[in-house]
Amino acid sequence: MSQDTTQNNDTDANIEITPEMQAFYQRADAIIGMANSQLSPDAHSGQVGASLLYAAARYSASVASIGFVKGDDFAKEKDDIVEFYVKQYRQMLSDNLTDYAQNFDQYVQLNQDDKSAE
Repeated sequence: MSQDTTQNNDTDANIEITPEMQAFYQRADAIIGMANSQLSPDAHSGQVGASLLYAAARYSASVASIGFVKGDDFAKEKDDIVEFYVKQYRQMLSDNLTDYAQNFDQYVQLNQDDKSAE
């Protein structure tokens, strides 16, 4: 359902893709690939997307808890943690929606090619 991010996030020709950025995009692509593998007659993209969001929330909660000794201290930071993750997600979603809109015909063709290969 999604394009290969390693080739499409470089909208500015002057941006150098560092090894760290490349690894970031490769991890994202691997997760997208796993999500795509969950698509079936019993699980459409909306359902898989909802599971992916839930998994991201669970994983983020676990990551955010690192370094805390007490649950009470962790709970006190909940609002700040939520604000951080929502801000990050909002920016990433906005960037990807812009990219998808700018490359819509190419991405739609990629999705059609993926369906034809099945």
